[in-house]
Amino acid sequence: MPLYVRDERVNELAEQARRILNAPTKTDAIRQALQRVVETAEASDTSEKPSLRERLKAIQDEVKRLGKPNPDFDDKALLDEMWEI
Repeated sequence: MPLYVRDERVNELAEQARRILNAPTKTDAIRQALQRVVETAEASDTSEKPSLRERLKAIQDEVKRLGKPNPDFDDKALLDEMWEI
């Protein structure tokens, strides 16, 4: 089945991919590119990623490590200095 691309930018990208991949047709280049994306996604198994709970715990630990803000810090003075007032 022939591939008809209506979007000019997508057509340009398909042609670039055809040249880069040395594919005989744009359809073959798109097939190769999509196959690589799928294989890459399958290779990066989601079970290896830390869970949301683990990622949030890491963020919370970093915030705790930074400590509490200085209650005597003068925001206005800092902003005035930044704006050279």
